[in-house]
Amino acid sequence: MEDRYRANFVNCLSGFKAACLVGTCHARENQENLALVSSVVHVGANPPLLGMVMRPHTVVRDTLRNIKANGVYTLNQVQCDWVEQAHQTSARYPSQVSEFSETGLTPWYANTIEAPFVAQSPLKLAMKLESIIPIEVNHTEFVVGRIEQVWLDKTRLDTQGRIDLSELDVACISGLDTYHQPRRIARFAYAKPQ
Repeated sequence: MEDRYRANFVNCLSGFKAACLVGTCHARENQENLALVSSVVHVGANPPLLGMVMRPHTVVRDTLRNIKANGVYTLNQVQCDWVEQAHQTSARYPSQVSEFSETGLTPWYANTIEAPFVAQSPLKLAMKLESIIPIEVNHTEFVVGRIEQVWLDKTRLDTQGRIDLSELDVACISGLDTYHQPRRIARFAYAKPQ
């Protein structure tokens, strides 16, 4: 297959994925960076861990460089009404250009982490780097982070600890560039053998 065709085809095969923006900052230069990722996955609940795949170093990867240098980053769920701005963060801006300023998204800082959140995001996570696992077969890296803090409107959290993401109007991605608005269709009890 032709490269772009293969990339589109294979990226659709895993189905719908969360649309998240990773916020980092280059500490010495105080340069904010924002990158769209669709590979965030649950790794464990205790300790609370999430992982994400970072692409090969065929070009400068500011996000991964900043995570390695600072050990902290943020994950911000993308809402449906600003998916175009979120998508634009995937453009190859020079390292000295902030995706926040280029897209009109607003950086917000908590006093507990030296990485920018996206102010517009309804679900923001402060992350601490735990491990980076090289994936030799395609030269990617699997970044595992610990959830240090969660920023969420408490009214969106039910008594069982569940968040209805469709009520937050968050987007999901299929392939590389197609965005969707998910909706809940059912909720079931914990499954057990009969």
